[in-house]
Amino acid sequence: MLNIYHAAGTRAFRVIWTCEELAIPYTLTRVDFSPQYRATPEWRKLNPVGKVPVMTDDELTMFESGAMVQYILDKYAPGRLQPKAGTHAHALYLQWSWYAEATFARPIGEIVNHQRAFGDAAIPEVIAEMQARAQVGTNAVSEAVAERDYILGSEFSAADVMLGYTLMLANRFVPEAITGPVAQYWERLQNRPAFAATKAAETAMPALET
Repeated sequence: MLNIYHAAGTRAFRVIWTCEELAIPYTLTRVDFSPQYRATPEWRKLNPVGKVPVMTDDELTMFESGAMVQYILDKYAPGRLQPKAGTHAHALYLQWSWYAEATFARPIGEIVNHQRAFGDAAIPEVIAEMQARAQVGTNAVSEAVAERDYILGSEFSAADVMLGYTLMLANRFVPEAITGPVAQYWERLQNRPAFAATKAAETAMPALET
């Protein structure tokens, strides 16, 4: 069975959401998100850069959320939540999936990192630049969903899962960017039963062992 190591609000949300959409069984293990724990040899053995999440499946251990989503689709749900490989639709599926993390999430992450590193001494100009870049990223999604329900059209896909988590971050750190078509898209994603189930699974995670 899939075991997903998770701290609430982190990128394992994508992996849990994918499992919920597909009704794939999984277990959740709560991770101590403190910098001290994530720097321990115990955690670095699972995730060499000290981040969250990690997923295990028998002897396999993975530490990149987008790759976990794709692995689950290919192994446990072939033909579901993604177009047929080699088609133009699948190329766009890959584009938006990778865009969600490699381009769209990057400036939002820099806001988080800068504020964490500098606290009250954070440089307003740096934050403003990252917010502007996040706005550009949000605009691209907004234009793409202006006349469609989901990023590829009328059908929900795992690319929407990838983008949905990044929109969650944007809604938290640059909420003024979530307007117009992208706000309606974000609302549709939140209204999916599997999204609600993922939030509930986070809340119900077993407490950390002491």
